[in-house]
Amino acid sequence: MAEQHGTLLVTGGAGYIGSHTVRHLLEHNEKIVVLDNLVFGHREALPLDRVTFVQGDVGDTALMEKLFLEHTPEAVLHFAAFCYVGESVTDPLKYYRNNIVAPLAMIEAMQRHGTRRFIFSSTCATYGNPVRMPMDETHPQQPVNPYGASKLMLERVLMDCGVAWGLKSVFLRYFNASGGDPAGEIGEDHDPETHLIPRVLMAAKGGIDSITVFGTDYPTPDGTCIRDYIHVCDLARAHFLALKHLRKGGDSTAVNLGTGRGFSVKEIITTAEQVTGKDIPVSYGERRAGDPPELVCAPAKAKAVLGWEAQYTDPRSHIEHAWKWLTGTRQGRYAS
Repeated sequence: MAEQHGTLLVTGGAGYIGSHTVRHLLEHNEKIVVLDNLVFGHREALPLDRVTFVQGDVGDTALMEKLFLEHTPEAVLHFAAFCYVGESVTDPLKYYRNNIVAPLAMIEAMQRHGTRRFIFSSTCATYGNPVRMPMDETHPQQPVNPYGASKLMLERVLMDCGVAWGLKSVFLRYFNASGGDPAGEIGEDHDPETHLIPRVLMAAKGGIDSITVFGTDYPTPDGTCIRDYIHVCDLARAHFLALKHLRKGGDSTAVNLGTGRGFSVKEIITTAEQVTGKDIPVSYGERRAGDPPELVCAPAKAKAVLGWEAQYTDPRSHIEHAWKWLTGTRQGRYAS
């Protein structure tokens, strides 16, 4: 007989990583309540016949009380956050209010109702500029923008709650999320879109005029920045394994999620041209402030603690899956 578990509250579950994680959790017969305000999420990304969907904000104290009374969640998987680095610099209060203040209402509801498991969608941006490479979980956390700082602050809140009333948390610090559902049913759809792979594919499809490469004089083999691209389905699987870790009585922990391999901007563009069969128009610009030459994950702890390692280690598959969605029947856009 299958082990019975409680309901999961997935905040931001209609967003990019959240919606892929919801589908993975459903494959394991989890019972899910999705909370999303649909500012960036898409209702159509959810299998609404298989989840309970609530439109609202994590900062709504009355709504949190209602949700926890009705559903008594066993655990929270928290994806609801603003994530544009540049915007966080120009409008820091927006990020601190949404990424730190708002979740406090939910965490308070967790405390009142005895929910003691929290899976946090964090980021490698909590580390700031690298002082060594690859980056493991002991790397100094010195974020260089309000986005990274807001994520680090919530990590601290969760650690303090662990000391005070026994909350157990797993902080999943992603590197560069990319790709999409291999079947092409859901994918990455931000507005505005700032991530490299979808923008490269938008240029291939004609949605934008060209892709801009910011800086060609970095101390890397081809002069462009190197990043560690982690497939969204690998991220989804990591969230389920983090949940299993806590269900087995595991301690709170922080885990980096990446492949341990870096690929340059030029390599991504070349691979996208091979996948799409199209020439991608490229323009070249100056370096962006704060862009380090290389960001690569040391993923050993994820394997040791969660039993997780990336399955999609070549960004070609990420690009293939993203292109399949972008050119599929939905033409890469959810219904409005």
